[in-house]
Amino acid sequence: MTKLKLWTAALIAAGTVFAATPPVHAQQSVLRIGLAEDPDVLDPTRGRTYVGRIVFASICDKLFDIDDKLAIVPQLALSHETSADGLTVTIKLRPNVKFHDGEVMDAEAVKFSLERHLTMQGSFRRPELSAIDKVEVVDPLTVRLVLKQPFSPLLSQLTDRAGMMVSPKAARELGERFGSAPVCAGPYRFVERIQQDRIVVERFADYWNKDQVTINRIEYRPIADATVRLANLRSGQLDMIERALSTDIPQIQANPQLRLTTSIDLGYQGITLNTAKSDAAKTAFGQDPRVIQAFSLAIDRQAINQVVFNGSAMPGNQWVNPTNPFYQTRFPVPQRDVAKARQLLQAAGVRTPVVVDFMVPNNPEVRQVAEVLQAMTAEAGFELKIRVTEFATSLQEAEQGRYQAYMLNWSGRTDPDGNAFSFHACRQPLNYAGYCNATVDALLAEARTKTSLADRKAIYEKVTEILQAEGGIVYLYHRPVVIAHTARLEGFRPMPDGLARVVGLKFRGN
Repeated sequence: MTKLKLWTAALIAAGTVFAATPPVHAQQSVLRIGLAEDPDVLDPTRGRTYVGRIVFASICDKLFDIDDKLAIVPQLALSHETSADGLTVTIKLRPNVKFHDGEVMDAEAVKFSLERHLTMQGSFRRPELSAIDKVEVVDPLTVRLVLKQPFSPLLSQLTDRAGMMVSPKAARELGERFGSAPVCAGPYRFVERIQQDRIVVERFADYWNKDQVTINRIEYRPIADATVRLANLRSGQLDMIERALSTDIPQIQANPQLRLTTSIDLGYQGITLNTAKSDAAKTAFGQDPRVIQAFSLAIDRQAINQVVFNGSAMPGNQWVNPTNPFYQTRFPVPQRDVAKARQLLQAAGVRTPVVVDFMVPNNPEVRQVAEVLQAMTAEAGFELKIRVTEFATSLQEAEQGRYQAYMLNWSGRTDPDGNAFSFHACRQPLNYAGYCNATVDALLAEARTKTSLADRKAIYEKVTEILQAEGGIVYLYHRPVVIAHTARLEGFRPMPDGLARVVGLKFRGN
């Protein structure tokens, strides 16, 4: 037996795979979803993890959503109208919507939620909504957003956590503890959370679209090891898993009891570099662009795709993938050039090997990529010291700047601003690199005021040119979104953002 098989067998024997008794979901109507990590705080204002967004899809409806073609569609809103000068957006709300605590979801609640996103200490939504000057209640079902300047990404932002509405009553009562018992207006209400074990939600009887919700209960189970997640799915102890390994795609496809969907995500996998976040940046690796360029040139992105993902990922070097209309073809994915990388290190006058503290979230696929990177970059003169860290902990470490290089995936947004602004603009909450350039700031801000693709793309071309030379993120690839579920589960529709919507799902025979 290989080490991997022995390790997996040990985990199963220890009970990591749930009890082998076949589940009775048809009677219980319980949907069990395996997550690759445990989410961070379940507060849409303060949340920042991909798995958190998966859970939010069941408990927190948004003003708008997207369809399978990336078109923006109403959810808690019914319609919107933007003024000719782009400075006001008037939103009509859906009537007869309630929060899980029975409070009415109306214009006052929308005003409260948006202002909470904008003003709450520790909010990660503030930069997403920073163009809003004030929120006005027109009538109980109409809200007006008055903007400081035209803001083209606004509706896109409202299709995600910035558009999630929270109960003002619960938010006021719980304060910073709201994430421990979130109260929103989604199809399921929060029941309990046991860290690193499960998150449980139950069907909300007064949901505005309740006829499309037939499953009574959902249990989200964080299981970091993808092999164990798949073993639980195959044994019937899970009904759906997200981020199955690319190498497992053939066996999933061959199993008649399973169904598989794959797509390329809207975001990217990159290596965030500490360029100015903390004292750890005060090295040539963090501050000399030649060293950063050498590091990027030492990487064979095509080889990573073939070795780790069996060709199912998409190599990349920008914050959008090469099929995106905003991709800058003037800057194609670079070919590996070890000789040039060594020349750049020599020109920078650094001693080799350049030792780098490389923080890597505890995910088997990501760990494998890190090991490949370690071997590749060693040939150019780098020594990556891989530090495997639990995901939520790694985010805290990045916030404090306790790293030099950080392997971080961003699941992506429908508008390119959502993949760039918070990561590259000065002092933004997701700018873990600490990168700051006044010219980049001005360009990113200008792109937000334009509405045409051509105008915005021309601005982003200038941003790309600067970031390719000195930016705080080395982009690697765009990961495949692999979701597998039991054939008994019907109604699942893959979406471009990779998030599992639960409305419309049912078990065969229920």
